[in-house]
Amino acid sequence: MNREDAWQLLAEFTESESLIHHALAVEAGMRAYARKFGEDGEKWGIVGLIHDFDYERFPTVQGHAIEGPKILRERCWPEEIVRAVQSHASYTGVSRESLMEKALYAVDELTGLITAVALVRPSKDIRDITKMKSVKKKWKDKSFAAAVSREEIAEGAEALGVDLWTEHVPLVLEAMKGIAEELGLAGQANS
Repeated sequence: MNREDAWQLLAEFTESESLIHHALAVEAGMRAYARKFGEDGEKWGIVGLIHDFDYERFPTVQGHAIEGPKILRERCWPEEIVRAVQSHASYTGVSRESLMEKALYAVDELTGLITAVALVRPSKDIRDITKMKSVKKKWKDKSFAAAVSREEIAEGAEALGVDLWTEHVPLVLEAMKGIAEELGLAGQANS
């Protein structure tokens, strides 16, 4: 499987612009972690891109990350990718064992928090987030982006063996800045 296959799958199942942006953000974070750990950036990026491909059609605990893996298996996707997609949702009961699975779990929720931080900036430009204190302040405000699980982000960073504030958040933030326009986070001109 290659990125074009992954993009076609995502496009087939996903119409929501925000969900597509989320998929692209997670892909960027996964590619950054693959570089950091000397892993296969294409494979890790694909996992990031498709991890939520089934969410619009199956948005419940009984469906999301349960039905998607069935579809992937029917289409003969590699089991390593199927398993990573399953493992990103704790309720599936599929434990995160590989470094790729742990990275997906760690990156997933964090991209949502970073996106929210960018969107409340006057410029709406992710590239204007230059200090971790901007993200930390919003992290501490539990009512801000309340659906984002800070616990999962912290658990994910710990499982990867990286420091939350000096390694994890900066790495994912920089990866997302690199595709700011694709994410709709390149400032007011794109809003």
